Amino acid sequence: MDEARARSGRCACGAVRIAVTGPPIITHACHCTYCQRESGSAFGLNCLHAADAVAIEGPVERVVTPSASGKDQWILRCAECHVAVSGHYSHAREKIHFVRAGVLEDKAGIAPDVHIHTRAKMDWVSLDPEVPAFEDFYDARDFWSEEQMRRWKAAARG
Repeated sequence: MDEARARSGRCACGAVRIAVTGPPIITHACHCTYCQRESGSAFGLNCLHAADAVAIEGPVERVVTPSASGKDQWILRCAECHVAVSGHYSHAREKIHFVRAGVLEDKAGIAPDVHIHTRAKMDWVSLDPEVPAFEDFYDARDFWSEEQMRRWKAAARG
């Protein structure tokens, strides 16, 4: 994705707007049963962005839900139509946004960098053999590039 590219998006009713600047640190296609339930679909597609690269405007409510890790996650939903626009997980909370790719208007070039929790993947979903896939999660220190690690650490420091 283009380094300087900005993307915008919205919830279903348009009351909440989201804007992201620059490329995500990484994009996960998560096939865990929690993401299947949260999305109402086969998997969740989340673009991980540092908080300073994300702007959300409008009536957002934080809904606390369980996750496969056993730690909760905070889903940011439109207070009007309840569509999820982003989320925060326990390891980084508000410092990293897991932006729901489906709310972005311009989806050109958005694709998973990795598939996770494929043990729970729906049988009919076929994975591109060129995209890394893990039955559970992975160790970022072994998988991410130096640039991804640098960006994550900078964001986590806040």
